[in-house]
This record gives sequence, structure tokens and C-alpha cells, in this order.
Amino acid sequence: MRDHGGNLDSAAALFGGAVADWLDLSTGINRVPYPMPPLPPRALTALPDAAAEARLLASARIAYRTEAPMLPLAGAQAAIQLVPRLAPAGRARILGPTYNEHAASLRASGWQVEEVGDLEALAGADLAVLVHPNNPDGRRHAPHSLRALLHRVGRLLVDESFADPLPELSLAPEAGVPGLLVLRSFGKFYGLAGLRLGFVLGSALDVAALARMAGPWAVSGPALAAGEVALSDRDWARATTGRLAAEGPRLDALAARMGWRLAGGAHLFRLYETEDARTAQEHLARARIWSRIFPWSDRLIRLGLPGGEAEWARLNAALRPANP
Repeated sequence: MRDHGGNLDSAAALFGGAVADWLDLSTGINRVPYPMPPLPPRALTALPDAAAEARLLASARIAYRTEAPMLPLAGAQAAIQLVPRLAPAGRARILGPTYNEHAASLRASGWQVEEVGDLEALAGADLAVLVHPNNPDGRRHAPHSLRALLHRVGRLLVDESFADPLPELSLAPEAGVPGLLVLRSFGKFYGLAGLRLGFVLGSALDVAALARMAGPWAVSGPALAAGEVALSDRDWARATTGRLAAEGPRLDALAARMGWRLAGGAHLFRLYETEDARTAQEHLARARIWSRIFPWSDRLIRLGLPGGEAEWARLNAALRPANP
């Protein structure tokens, strides 16, 4: 099993307590979820139909400001597992360090995978992959730099799972051009990751090929209905973006008391450099707060933003040096 956030069962096994006792800040999932109204009973009792999918796609096109061909799937993760099958296995380059499922899925399909450290090094790949903004450091690039790269690779896959608050960075509006694929996650920004909903945008040929791979009923009825409602609520999206922008510096101030240095982040998470990441994680775990550390760094720790004043108070109490 590859390391991921959200593994509260492991946290409880290591440090005690029931899963319900823990505050999970180990993911980039919004802890103030969209206030979903009751869904129509038909969403649960009937097979998902073409009309429900069409309504979802109409909402998604407004939210993502695009007319590009688009396929809903069971989360961006489903697209990550399908994309390697779009072309014969070749040379893939991934801008890293980043979300580890891209490399894993490509290797499982026979691709030669190389992780590179800068955008220019992606050039020449049969498939170039970057997460934008990047997870976990929030690294971002000017959209014109990505457009320029498109003509120097076989395909360019841009994973925009954390881009909802940053529409100015998105390539979704131009995702219909050949060779460009854009992934969008619904569950992270809307705080409804359990629904398993995401989208892949691309050329008509690529999206049609992915749809054939995914098969019928790739997205559940509740996910189709919930996505339609939430993506249509642009007022909530604007308010949430503003709240997250204000709360990032609030988290930075708490981390600074521990001597942690801001190393990056995006609207839904912050990355800090510490003297010892495992010690920092254990400090929080003693207060039943779970964080994310990485096998490739012994100094970096990532925290999601708390979801309300009670959670902020709990984190405030925990982020105090043991020996002030």
C-alpha cells in the first residue's frame, strides 16, 4: 500500500484512541464541506442515466469555464489509472516530488517513469505529468509556460485537483486541443471525497477512448446529483475560496510557534519544514491530531486546514512547544 493521508486507522493503531477521537489534518480535503441538501430518491434507486450525467456536465462546464469534452469518473484517481492506457507505453516524465499515484499507475502499465525537478525537463517525454498547483508544496507555473510545453511532449497531463480556488491557473478552458489532458477533483474543494467524483478533460478522441475504458455507470447516481448541485453554487465556491485564503496565514502563525518554517502549500494545505518531521507528527498525534509526513523527506510535514473554531482551538492547544 502506497503512503497516503487519511490513514486514521494506522494512526489509532500507533498512538491509541478510536478513529472518531482523531482530528484528521493529513489530507487536502476541505473540512467545511458543501452543505448538501437531500438528494432525490431516484439518485439512489435507479441506475445512473444520461440525463443526470448531462446535467452534471453542464454544471461542471460553468464551474471550470470550459466547453472542452469532459468525462466524469469516480474521482481524479480513476482517471489517473486509465490515462496510461491511452497510448502504447513509452517514456513518462513527472514533475516531482508529487502525488505518488501518477508514477505508480504508469509503471503498472509498463511505462518508463522518470521524476524530474523542473518544468523544462519534462520536454521530450511521450507523456509529461504535473500536478498544478503541486501537492505537497503548492508549486505553480504561469499557464503560458504549460502551453509552450504542450508542443514539446507527446501528451501533457495536468492534474488540477487543487485548482478550484485558482481559476486563473487552470488550463481547463483550452483542454479540447489535441495532446492536453486536464484532471479535476470534486471531493477535495467541496469536502465530499467519499462521493468519489472527478473529471478528465481533453480532446474528443481522448475523452471518447477513456469513456470506452471506463464502461457504463462509471459514476454513481448520488455523485451525479450531488456534483450537479454543488458545482452550480458559485456563491459558495467564492466564499469558500475567500475563507481558505484567510485561514492559511492563521495556520502559519500557529506553526511558527513550533519553529516550523513555511515551505509551500495551497489553499487547502500547508507544508512546513521542521527539525524532524516524525517528531513533529508524534507531537500532534499525542493530541489525537493526524498530519502527513513523507518517505522522501525527514523534515517536511503537511497540514490541512481545520474545519471550524472547535478544531482550530484543538490545534492551537496542540501547537505549543513542549519546553517553551
